[in-house]
Amino acid sequence: MTADPRSAPEVTELSIDGLLKLEDLVDRTALTELTKSFYVLFGIPVRIYSNDGALLADASNEHEVCAYVNTLGGGRKACTETVRAVRAADPEDATKELVHPCFTGNVYRIVPLDYDSRRIGRIILGPYAPPALNDVPQTFLDVDKGLDKAKALTLLSKVPRAKPETVTRIGNHLKAALDLILFSGHKALLTSQMHLLSVRESYRELQEKNQKLQEAYDRLKELDRLKSNFLATVSHELRTPLTSIIGYSEMLTEGIAGELSTEQAEFVKTIHEKGEQLLGLIKGLLDLSKLESGTMSMRRRNILIKDVLDEVLSTLSPIARKKGVELRLDVDGVSTELRADPERLRQVFINLVDNALKFTPQGGSVTMRARMVTSSSDGEDDAGFALMAPALSKVEVRVIDTGIGIPAHERMKVFDPFYQVDSSSTREYGGTGLGLSIVKRLVEAHGGSVWVEGNEPRGTAFVVRLPPATLASGRPPAPA
Repeated sequence: MTADPRSAPEVTELSIDGLLKLEDLVDRTALTELTKSFYVLFGIPVRIYSNDGALLADASNEHEVCAYVNTLGGGRKACTETVRAVRAADPEDATKELVHPCFTGNVYRIVPLDYDSRRIGRIILGPYAPPALNDVPQTFLDVDKGLDKAKALTLLSKVPRAKPETVTRIGNHLKAALDLILFSGHKALLTSQMHLLSVRESYRELQEKNQKLQEAYDRLKELDRLKSNFLATVSHELRTPLTSIIGYSEMLTEGIAGELSTEQAEFVKTIHEKGEQLLGLIKGLLDLSKLESGTMSMRRRNILIKDVLDEVLSTLSPIARKKGVELRLDVDGVSTELRADPERLRQVFINLVDNALKFTPQGGSVTMRARMVTSSSDGEDDAGFALMAPALSKVEVRVIDTGIGIPAHERMKVFDPFYQVDSSSTREYGGTGLGLSIVKRLVEAHGGSVWVEGNEPRGTAFVVRLPPATLASGRPPAPA
């Protein structure tokens, strides 16, 4: 029978140390039921007050003699004064009861309620009639001249009578029952308060950790910004002298400065090739920094995916033939327009196809396959949401190779900047680890998505899905 948790006091060290209130430990409804049971058994009114005078439980019906007294002017005044005096009475000794007489001859008994050596309330029993009350006392007769003595005597006889020792036993029994309830309530209160304190301390620790995490995140974000600025600045400063190196190497190869020997021509060719590789790396760093900072400009217009893939095919076909890899294009009647930057999309598919050619051995094949698909989600991991999301038509391009493949557990990491699945393989085939990261950011900048799938029995399939121009402009796309 604990107190309603909604009315529980604020958790403080003082409440745990024992500065308790009766209303904190017991439920008022349950307390009223307890007092009513005593009233039904013994017929003596029972009221329980907290230490500050608040009435917590009341099991009583007004005696007929009390109702009669309140019809008399003097009787009402005397009754009010008596009730006030009874409510204010407080036994100093916790082991002793206090008896307070009523002017009608009836008696009140005040029983102190102590818990853990602290006064927390009072039980007031009465009014009841002592066994010796057989006549109307003079104090009753003096309250009002209009008093009907015969009627008063008749009504007094109806008041329940009880011996002092009987009332003492009733009070002690009620105190014992309350002690059990108070102990249980105190235990429950302490348990809940300790739990609240534990939760509050955990919350405080969580706030501190969140604050530290936020500070660390802000520092990392600032470092990332400084890193991007540094890469952009350094890359820009490197590109100018590198362009000159490449230009002069080309002039030397053309013999502008005089005819070169075979060995000199080889050296100049190496300088030119390595310069081009370095320039590609610098361009990649610049593109990555622009994509991260959101400063890369997009010149969007309506285009066909076939036109973009045709340019990729013509650009990379010589490389494929030189390596002995078959490069194929399969556009399955895709006539839906895209709202995109053709140069950036060309960069996406050149990166993907060049990467596929790099890791495909002689005699293998690389296929660019375009088609319209209808799906509710992109990627294997989102398949569980297919029933909840609306179906959309998208342009899908798959770059499929028969190369060395990518392990399933590595497929999500290949889009991280500078990530290399196998450093030994990367060193063998060349590469910086920036291409796929740039691909992913460019595709997402177009509102699309990209992921990796396996190509059974051997190889890899990079899947790019892009929204059609009708979807990008807010109009529903045509059915596939």
